[in-house]
Amino acid sequence: MRNIVFERLLLNIEFKRNSFKLYFKNKAVFFLSLHLNQKTVKKKFVINLIFLLFLNVLVKPFWIFGVERSVQNIVGASEFGFYFSLLNFSLLLNIILDFGITNFNNRNISQNHNILSKHVSNIVALKLLLAVVYAVLSLTAALIIGYDLRQLGILAILIFNQFLLSLILYLRSNVSGLQMFKTDSMLSVLDRLLMIIICSILIWGNITGLTLKIEWFVLAQTIAYLITALVALAVVISKTTFFKLNFDFRFFRVFLKRSYPYALLILLMAFYNRIDSVMLERLLPDGKEQAGIYAQAFRILEAASMFAFLFSSLLLPMFAKMLKKRQNIEDLAKLSFVLIIVPAILGMNICHFYNEEIMSLMYWDHVASSATTLSLLMTGFLGICTTYIFGTLLTSNGNMKHLNIMAASGMLLNIILNLILIPHFQVVGSATASMITQILTGLSQLIIAWKIFDFKFNYKLIISLGIFILLSFFLTAFVSTLELNWIISAVVSLCAGLLLAFATGLFKVKAIVNLVKERESEDSDQ
Repeated sequence: MRNIVFERLLLNIEFKRNSFKLYFKNKAVFFLSLHLNQKTVKKKFVINLIFLLFLNVLVKPFWIFGVERSVQNIVGASEFGFYFSLLNFSLLLNIILDFGITNFNNRNISQNHNILSKHVSNIVALKLLLAVVYAVLSLTAALIIGYDLRQLGILAILIFNQFLLSLILYLRSNVSGLQMFKTDSMLSVLDRLLMIIICSILIWGNITGLTLKIEWFVLAQTIAYLITALVALAVVISKTTFFKLNFDFRFFRVFLKRSYPYALLILLMAFYNRIDSVMLERLLPDGKEQAGIYAQAFRILEAASMFAFLFSSLLLPMFAKMLKKRQNIEDLAKLSFVLIIVPAILGMNICHFYNEEIMSLMYWDHVASSATTLSLLMTGFLGICTTYIFGTLLTSNGNMKHLNIMAASGMLLNIILNLILIPHFQVVGSATASMITQILTGLSQLIIAWKIFDFKFNYKLIISLGIFILLSFFLTAFVSTLELNWIISAVVSLCAGLLLAFATGLFKVKAIVNLVKERESEDSDQ
């Protein structure tokens, strides 16, 4: 009897010992897989970001600084300001076209690939109806504020362009939601590539024998957007099991109810991002010319923002998928913030110390005014970059109430500042209003994300970033005093700034080397 009890006791001890072994082994496997998954996510983000940046560097700078700048120099600041204020007016109610569908859909498709066919059939039909509402309301508002016949004609074309662009962005949200990042990257530059071809023929081809008109520039965009929309639609349809326009009003009602917080956010942000030039044109006697001066500096901010937006387009589906799987997003948020804020700081410094040289290189008139405007707008760019990281994270998590309160506050602040500053300081006053608004809204989103996700207070990162900002500023200031060609001086400042990013630990050589090695080993395995 004692032997039986003793044997059972030994078996019980052995069982528990094996159970503990298995438990700790599983725990080890779990934490190892979690670590590897974090590395895979960060690697995927960086590799796709590099590809996306490469394509955009090839195409978009030539569009902005080659074609669009040439158009403004040919037609003049007043005529381009006339177009620029109309463009921004068309963007104010742009949310009616989208109604938050793109961001909501990107998040939804990232988490549920199987709903693609049903959603595409219904949402394309919904966007057609929203386009009619958007056109009617925009033209009615234009009539109320007193636009003349020519302004209404160009605005009508811009309204159609906005519908096409909205459709392209929605279709691309499906592509990125399916994690087809390379295809989405190519679609992101297709419209600009087509515009470059068409506008180059109009500007330098001399096929008409006439001086370029702003109306031709607008119609060239229409053709490019239309072709891109058809290509994007073909890509999406190829991934669906069926496609037909389905005017299901019950679906529309439910979908719009779920997406309206996203719509409200975009509407509020559109006002504080785009109302500056509209208020300049309406509040000042020489408003068209002042809007044109603003457009000269804004063009560089827009170019920088295009590249910053690429972070958002990659991060939204990645954050959404990680949050659904309850994965830790702190490392990816930190990595993406550092990758975007370091170039933004260096770009801000360059645009501050070489503002007049940059403007005189690009434009023939109004160099001094647009140079000051550039310095202010590019300071606000730091806030825009912060928004693209932490605003995207909050959107992925569905924290729309916090974002809408922030955006409403930003809109009110921007309008009040513009009403106060524009009459006294004209275009510089408007740029100051934009800078203050962007910095405060970006900082607000960082704080909201920090509290909601309970991020660790990273003293090391904050100290490194503070040291980098001070040293890079004074370094650029010193280099700008040297007797060098300003372009060489600016390049030296940028290179020195990048070395400083490594010296302060913001960029890490080891992390980059490991990433490259992992990529090479993957390629050899394939």
